[in-house]
Amino acid sequence: MKIGKLPYWAQLPAYWAIRGAMSAPLLAGPAPSLHTARRLGRAYGGAKFNRKRLQRASDHLGIAFPEWSVDRREAVALAGYEHLAMLAVEVAFTGRLLTPSNWRRHVEFGDISPALRALCSGRPMILISGHCGNWEVLGYTLALLGFPMHALYRPLDLEPLDRWLRETRSRRGLRLIDKFGAVHLMPAIMRSGEPIGFVADQNGGDRGISVPFFGRLANTYKSIALLAMQFEAVVICGQARRIGWHTPGVQGPGDGLDAASMARIHDESEGFRFVVELDDIFGPEDYLAQPDPIYYLSARYRRSIERMIRRAPSDYLWMHRSWRSRPAHERLNKPFPDKLRQKLRSLPWMTDDELESLVDRSDRDRALLAELGTTRLP
Repeated sequence: MKIGKLPYWAQLPAYWAIRGAMSAPLLAGPAPSLHTARRLGRAYGGAKFNRKRLQRASDHLGIAFPEWSVDRREAVALAGYEHLAMLAVEVAFTGRLLTPSNWRRHVEFGDISPALRALCSGRPMILISGHCGNWEVLGYTLALLGFPMHALYRPLDLEPLDRWLRETRSRRGLRLIDKFGAVHLMPAIMRSGEPIGFVADQNGGDRGISVPFFGRLANTYKSIALLAMQFEAVVICGQARRIGWHTPGVQGPGDGLDAASMARIHDESEGFRFVVELDDIFGPEDYLAQPDPIYYLSARYRRSIERMIRRAPSDYLWMHRSWRSRPAHERLNKPFPDKLRQKLRSLPWMTDDELESLVDRSDRDRALLAELGTTRLP
């Protein structure tokens, strides 16, 4: 039974039970709690009852990194569960550790000067991240630095816990917007000049727009692109990447830190340490000049999310069904549409080889759907 189904009288006791459980990491401290969370996440990920989800995560890694060995894919799939468990602990510490006097111990910045200039301009702004690194730390840090912002989120099922989350985040200027009523609120927010943040790598459903994601078409929501076009907004793509916790052998080339650097980071920040990175920034002068601005916008921010994931593959939720919903031509078992081919070819970064690889992958997915007699991938 989901927590949201609890009767009203049981909501408050459940809330205090959860808050009590959250106090344990606060008493133990960040580093010990994160170490414990990693172990628990790995134990959960590798448990017998989770084999199907773990295999799905490993299969997704096979799509994203076909050159990787099976062992490496399985190691990163397990690390994804460590990442999920650490996120839960970091939620408890975010409001306590990120304060005006203390945030420098826990957050450093890459070259984000173009983003800061844009945020100071007062222009309509959309911030994009994915389920990589810690997206809450990203929004919370920007709000803490004096850039009040709004973030779209799905309300928690437990109402008292949801209120607590909203209140603690809003104290520093991060206002959470209920995704189910956001369509009525976002236009006024955009006109006010305050940015709106999206975690934008979710499956967009059958009505989504099909764009490349790790060499395979993935459906993404049109709403972000439509909002950007309506207000001619600047789009900023970035992440707060966790540093100092990478498992040897599961990161990409150049990722991870040596033992001395990890020891220094843990000593200075108690293990709660992130680097805020800007991956891409573009505005109406970029997307309005394209043959299909909505498609270009959606494809460009998805491409940025892919790059961010590649920097730290173990800090991503690979169990998400990013490719579950399929393009209409695959669901209807029809050949690859010329119109979609032209949209892909119009993307400035698309090469002929990448395009043909996407078409080939789509043809194989279409055949798989026909074989399974379904319109969605498992």
